[in-house]
Amino acid sequence: MTLFLIALVALIAGYFIYGALVEKVFRTDPTRPTPATTMADGIDYVPMPTWKVYLIQFLNIAGVGPIFGAIMGIMYGPAAFLWIVLGTIFAGAVHDFISGMISLRLGGKSLPEIVGSELGRNVKIVMSIFTCVLLVMVIAVFVRTPANLLATLTPEHLNATFWAVCIFLYYILATLLPVDKLIGNLYPLFGFALLFMAVGIMGYMIFNGIEIPDGFAAGLHNRHPSGENAPIFPMMCISIACGAISGFHATQSPMMARCLNNEKHGRKVFYGAMVSEGIVALIWAAAAIAFTGGYDKLAGYMADNGQDAGILVHEVCVKWLGTFGGVLAILGVIAAPITTGDTAMRSLRLIIADALGIEQKKFLKRILVTLPIVAITYFLINVNFDILWRYFAWCNQTLSIFTLWACSVYLARFNKAYLITMLPAMFMTALCVTFICFAPLGSYVEGIGLPLYISEIIGLLTMTVCTLLFFKWKKGLSAQIITPA
Repeated sequence: MTLFLIALVALIAGYFIYGALVEKVFRTDPTRPTPATTMADGIDYVPMPTWKVYLIQFLNIAGVGPIFGAIMGIMYGPAAFLWIVLGTIFAGAVHDFISGMISLRLGGKSLPEIVGSELGRNVKIVMSIFTCVLLVMVIAVFVRTPANLLATLTPEHLNATFWAVCIFLYYILATLLPVDKLIGNLYPLFGFALLFMAVGIMGYMIFNGIEIPDGFAAGLHNRHPSGENAPIFPMMCISIACGAISGFHATQSPMMARCLNNEKHGRKVFYGAMVSEGIVALIWAAAAIAFTGGYDKLAGYMADNGQDAGILVHEVCVKWLGTFGGVLAILGVIAAPITTGDTAMRSLRLIIADALGIEQKKFLKRILVTLPIVAITYFLINVNFDILWRYFAWCNQTLSIFTLWACSVYLARFNKAYLITMLPAMFMTALCVTFICFAPLGSYVEGIGLPLYISEIIGLLTMTVCTLLFFKWKKGLSAQIITPA
């Protein structure tokens, strides 16, 4: 329990100490008008209270990611706790804050536009395609998952197809309606419920003296049942994405950048939401081993239940929090993926509209952009879930590489301390390339299947090339005088 509390304090301290440093590096300006006021259109650019924007951003980036990812990731051992804390403070929260604030400065521009403005047109094209593919996969996955679960909880005639249609129609409404209607009213409630569930679990562990068998005293070696076939680097760092760093987050931040009414709230919304997600992941990682009795027992529990983390979440909530906890668990496991899917569709609409220069104030123009998304997603819903998911994990983290390098270029252009994003960019480049090369071909994560040492060499070489290209670009920049942003 002591080490868990230390990790918790470290995350909170990270927000106030390192978060303040990152904010100072970016140089937020409370007097600078935001797009929500200068570009207000009543649809996407809508000023909202900061607490609402924070809760919406939290739910946008979280969903079930910090719960399921943490449960699967803690199977690798106590190294997962370190990754959650250090990844959140120095990588994930920085990634979310800087990309969110750049979007704010660029009029709420979407991620491919941000990356394109910093890394060039060719990279923008690649990024646009990559981002659109990722978001379409997210939408498809998060229609089927809650639909299947709802089908098990309702009468037989309300089958998975019925619920998939209902969820899909909701996604379309949430994509087309003004952001302060469905999303602005529902998300704060669900975001609060997700936080309340995590805090309730933490309170139960603390006040009931639940032992958390973290195993730090025995070292940071790998505890995963697959052993050498699932090394901590890169497999654990990919398993725990939303609880440490996730490229998907940068696709969501521009939505809230269009609703923030003052730059001074940027750290609360972007950095703060990511730290909150890290805390949720920390709590669920600890709860998983505390409830089952340790790493080996957790592995056995997951094997007995088909690696379905949702079963563990429900059982923990019911046994520790009672009936109310069970309701929260069901709400979280069903509502959280739905609220990820609908904002993914809305983000995709904004990305396509930005790329094609189609203004979105008129309803018919929003329909025009949304219809192709609906058609493609409908097709993917009928694709085998395992096929979609095996590409999602590494696509998600690879997205963060583009974002972090773009953020580094932005900071360097304006003579700001670019190391805060360049170092995470270097790490994530090495991590993702190693993962893609190492992950077994044809497995649920679909990689190339090379030996680990070869994969690590390729990862390090790729990181080195990217870093050298960055410094080559910066050398050419040094003669230019840039007005600070």
